[in-house]
Amino acid sequence: MRRTPEVSAEFEDYRDAGWRREAARQVDSAREAERFIEQVGFAACLTDSRRPGPSLYVAVCGRRDAVLPRHVQKDPETSLTWTLKDELVKRGRVYYAKLSRGKAMFLAPRMIPHFHALFGMRRADEPHRLSPQARAILKVLRKEWEMSTSDLRAESGVTERAAFTRALDELQAAMIVVPSEVYYIPKFTYIWTLGVGRFPKALVRRVAPDTALREIARCFLTAAGMTVPGELARVTGLSRRDAGRGNRALVAEGYATMLAPGWYRLAAPVTGAPAGGTAPAD
Repeated sequence: MRRTPEVSAEFEDYRDAGWRREAARQVDSAREAERFIEQVGFAACLTDSRRPGPSLYVAVCGRRDAVLPRHVQKDPETSLTWTLKDELVKRGRVYYAKLSRGKAMFLAPRMIPHFHALFGMRRADEPHRLSPQARAILKVLRKEWEMSTSDLRAESGVTERAAFTRALDELQAAMIVVPSEVYYIPKFTYIWTLGVGRFPKALVRRVAPDTALREIARCFLTAAGMTVPGELARVTGLSRRDAGRGNRALVAEGYATMLAPGWYRLAAPVTGAPAGGTAPAD
């Protein structure tokens, strides 16, 4: 069995601070969740210590070894994470959707143009890249702007549940559609809308693919301190080749140092928690 590359203790400590894996820095409110996402740039929602990268669930737990329990319905930390996710979706100050490889991720506004440059889709490409089911859903949303899951299924004609879910995942992965609100009464449903309605400036801003790769790699390395082979690709959904291109661009400008193929660390000394952006005020 191939051994997973290990991060040194120095950088695990650095990540503890930046990824909120400390009890003194754990996330317990939507505002703190927004600050956390802005600081790290992008984060998963409900992944635990068995998956690489920053995670809202781990930040809520405030410990490095957090593992999702078998019965998540009765777990208070999982419940809080889910509640915060719903609040963040409603507040609309950070981007949330299933992106590449079906990964549910949060993006800070500053990172949206870079992810869109790599994973987004131009309108001219939709006819030959989207499935007929995805195009049918998109046609309805462009007319109605937002709609609940059940109404969208009925209006689009994509009534088979699995096909509808696949089509919505397509539209989320292409950064076209996002959830805008969640309701539990009288029944559980998402409200779906167009991403450009919530983040118009970020989603129309043009960024060159090479720039996007470099800035995504910079964002992760700033928060992680170092990265090991395959880590950036697993966290973001990038190919390992593209992740390597992004990291090597940081080496070329002197921001990072390559220790060995696939191993990169910040060129500057690592001390304390990484600096991040500022979350919008309430």
